[in-house]
Amino acid sequence: QVQLVESGGGLVQVGGSLRLSCVAPSNIFRTYSFGWYRQAPGKQRELVATLTGGRFTNYKDSVEGRFTISRANNKNSVDLQMTSLQPEDTAVYYCAAGLHLVAAGPVRGFWGQGTQVTVSS
Repeated sequence: QVQLVESGGGLVQVGGSLRLSCVAPSNIFRTYSFGWYRQAPGKQRELVATLTGGRFTNYKDSVEGRFTISRANNKNSVDLQMTSLQPEDTAVYYCAAGLHLVAAGPVRGFWGQGTQVTVSS
């Protein structure tokens, strides 16, 4: 069974915005740190944003000030609000939950199914 369910991807123009959501089972939501990764064609997967300890955030330098990761506690959801989108943001975005989030992926954790974000060039 899929444990992390992603939604919100799609096609957007340069400079536009999208909001991605990741819904987790309540036990995972209450216990784990969360992050968003992305992978563009022909490139390595990269860690975009993390939410640790329920409130501490960290971002890849290239998205700092444009992307915001947050929790919606009443929905068991971790969201990624993306603004000022650029063509280089085009990728499949993956939600992850784990004991820790490192560059390679979640430690003792789980992946979402991925959602495509395409920014028109």
